[in-house]
Amino acid sequence: MVVCAEHYEPWEADEPTVSEASGVRYLHFGTEWIQGAMRLRRPNDLVLAYTQQMMAWLLLVEPSAEDELGILGLGAGSLLRFSLRHTQSRITTVEWNPMVTAVCRSHFRLPESPRSVIEHCDAADWVDKPQNFGRYSALMVDLYDATAQGPVRGSPEFYQGCARVLTDPGVITVNLFGEHASFEPNLEGLREAFPDGVLVLPEVDAGNRIAIGVKGGLLELSVGKFLERAESVERQYRLPALRWARDMLEQLQRGGWPSRQT
Repeated sequence: MVVCAEHYEPWEADEPTVSEASGVRYLHFGTEWIQGAMRLRRPNDLVLAYTQQMMAWLLLVEPSAEDELGILGLGAGSLLRFSLRHTQSRITTVEWNPMVTAVCRSHFRLPESPRSVIEHCDAADWVDKPQNFGRYSALMVDLYDATAQGPVRGSPEFYQGCARVLTDPGVITVNLFGEHASFEPNLEGLREAFPDGVLVLPEVDAGNRIAIGVKGGLLELSVGKFLERAESVERQYRLPALRWARDMLEQLQRGGWPSRQT
């Protein structure tokens, strides 16, 4: 189901283009920069390492049929396909450009599901809508334009809005570009909006850095329980969750683990 919530005026640089190589189909916005990917024989796989890291919220939230998940930025639909396949949660995807949705339908096997809604509007407006406040257990934010150098939405006010739409507790993952001038300002905005904790996974995919912001006491668990959860995520979702967990533990222990050390 697609809900067109806002008027959109397309411009040339937003026009999606498609390429293929070695059994993988790629989405571009008229440049060489890759905006998403799908393995043709296994479309529900997360081909790009950074899209796998965007699922690191699973270390802190175990999704159920009662949960709602949010995806800001459709791209090639990878996060939506994976989330629909592996969870029973309802999912809202926010995409500014209807042409991206059309290309996902025609070339990237965009899923049709009663659990999936796509809203065409500016993510900055979406997070400010009162009907969205306190609804989403996890939020995945991947908002890039044709230049793919830094997020198109990354102000402190935007991240405050993201915190408002999350449940308490809740978690956000954000795709940042570590080699761009926007990296530190985005991190500062995230830390202001998520004072309970912001962690950053190691760089992958030629510059992508995934930041994880926590709302509520999700980090107040023992090291042992955290690693048990990582093992469970790795088995269930076939993601390198133990590697993520160890990276997160290193950061947390440098700053002081917020709970028991057992």
